[in-house]
Amino acid sequence: MIDVTLYTDAACPWAYSANPALRVIEWRYGDQLSWRLVMIGLREEVSEGAASTYDPSRAVLGHVTFRRHYGMPFGLVPKPRAAATGRGCRAVVSARLHDPGSEWRVLRALQLANFTTPLLLDDDELIREALRRVTGIDADAIVDRLDDEDVVRAYEDDRAEARMAAGTAAESQKKTSTSDGPVRFTAPSLVFERAGQRLVAGGWQPILAYDVLLANLDQSLRRTPPPDTPEPLLERFPDGLTTAEVAALLADGPDPIADVEETERGLLELVAGGGAVRAPLGQDALWRAATFADSPTRAESAAALA
Repeated sequence: MIDVTLYTDAACPWAYSANPALRVIEWRYGDQLSWRLVMIGLREEVSEGAASTYDPSRAVLGHVTFRRHYGMPFGLVPKPRAAATGRGCRAVVSARLHDPGSEWRVLRALQLANFTTPLLLDDDELIREALRRVTGIDADAIVDRLDDEDVVRAYEDDRAEARMAAGTAAESQKKTSTSDGPVRFTAPSLVFERAGQRLVAGGWQPILAYDVLLANLDQSLRRTPPPDTPEPLLERFPDGLTTAEVAALLADGPDPIADVEETERGLLELVAGGGAVRAPLGQDALWRAATFADSPTRAESAAALA
């Protein structure tokens, strides 16, 4: 078993754009990896300077580059103001305490909403609204506890741990930040640990970087190959996958190249045959197996294809 710690924040477009690589590592190594999530808390409050110079159009245009190069869905929805991220990070920690394991689904829901809707990660009611869309997540229980002592303490522990990156490979690779004082990990940073060995992948990295670190930790790891079709992927990830994630998961070879257009055609054929549903999301979609999909309905998915 290899322990993997992910340091991240729902507001970081680099972390969001790394999701295809993370899905590949999850699929490829499965239960040989034990994952832990640590929230960075990029901004506890928005400075007066940042608030006064905030330009909604410039912020949206910055996401165009991420959309073009990495393929995750972006709604390009201008937001009325800059937002802090602490409340959103606390929601993830609150979920972890309320229902251990659910923090991963809460993080994903907040990421998708942050980059495709007007969600502000420091607005409790908007956070609540985003989490209410996730089946099996108790949005009220999570948001109502954001200021509880145990949640605040656990969140502060996360922030402190994320700011212990001094002297690591991430710092030598210039993948850290001192934006609020201590040397902290940038999102997404992964730390792999096994039998006293600790390897750090700081900041955004390609799939091959994660793969080579894991191979150095344990040459005997079993590698699940990509499936021939998307169906097994949608079964494995019932909350749904974006087109870029599916394309990365289907890519094969020692240095795989994802074919997003071919992947989308295959997914559309799967929807037409009733095996999946497509929920429009930003410029892209979230694809789910029809057996797991409760929203949208099959009829709505068919209408989205028209």
